Amino acid sequence: MIPWVQLDTAAVPDGGGTLRLMQRGGEFSIMAGAIELMNSRLSGSEEALATLAGARIRSRPRPQMLIGGLGMGFTLRAALADLGPDAEITVAELIPEVIAWARGPMAAIHGDSLTDPGVILHQGDVVPLIRASPARFDAILLDVDNGPEGLTRKANDALYSREGLAAARRAMRPGGVLAVWSAGPSAPFTQRLRQAGFAVEEVPVRAGGKRRGARHMIWLAAAPG
Repeated sequence: MIPWVQLDTAAVPDGGGTLRLMQRGGEFSIMAGAIELMNSRLSGSEEALATLAGARIRSRPRPQMLIGGLGMGFTLRAALADLGPDAEITVAELIPEVIAWARGPMAAIHGDSLTDPGVILHQGDVVPLIRASPARFDAILLDVDNGPEGLTRKANDALYSREGLAAARRAMRPGGVLAVWSAGPSAPFTQRLRQAGFAVEEVPVRAGGKRRGARHMIWLAAAPG
């Protein structure tokens, strides 16, 4: 069996530990300690995050989408394919090394998505970007940390708290959708979404698509129209 090789590490801000980029042949993995956050062979739930949200907004003229978390770029690539050339997609990635990995060892996975004319890459925290963007986005997609139950960075709680959800709602246009990826379900988070005024749908998805891989959760939270 081909062994895993560590290519690089990245410090997560605010004492969130260290990410490790691993490679085994043509397969890549991003790890936080002993926990695998993402794997290049399992893209189904990240792609579903884009297509489920895209179905709600693709009929709008020049749809505006914000993706929190670049990761391995599966959500961005799926959004580009789903929304077409008229869309503008902003991607916020906190950790600069993740962007460097996308342009370096994982360039083949990302393809030309980062140079697409409809993509704005923002290196920084998605939280202040949301707060500074009133009524800007038709959809906000969050794939930050391991979901609402933060794993790598306590500051990510600002995204999923009542205040964070209220900020996301203010950043969306009427009838917009907030889509949130998680490694698993969270009844308290569902309740917070409803308390923030969203109409909520919980969609279980598989990491590998269809019936393969771990079970993940996507929340689709519709803002009032």
